[in-house]
Amino acid sequence: MKDCLFCKIINGEIPSNKVYENEDVYVFADIHPQAKVHMLVVSKVHVADMAHTDALTDKQLSACLRACAIVAKTCGIHESGYRIVNNSGADARQTVGHIHFHVLGGEQLHERMG
Repeated sequence: MKDCLFCKIINGEIPSNKVYENEDVYVFADIHPQAKVHMLVVSKVHVADMAHTDALTDKQLSACLRACAIVAKTCGIHESGYRIVNNSGADARQTVGHIHFHVLGGEQLHERMG
């Protein structure tokens, strides 16, 4: 999508701190981290949110979750534990209208999710 922040990052129009990429996902460090490790796993196919995942193949959607595990291992948080979060829609405080997953860890996370 032409005006999407994440599409521009994926296309290299906006710089990012890329940590992983394959044919289905692009992963980069969040610029406003909420934990010591905070990565964003973004589908390369523009889909607004979880309500629109019918536009993704099962392979494309599962690639997002598989990338979360790969990134956790790459960042060294796979054994100590990490959180995967998807905010879908305005009430969930989704700020970029492009499906993405947050991988958070590297420290003891707060017991509250919000």
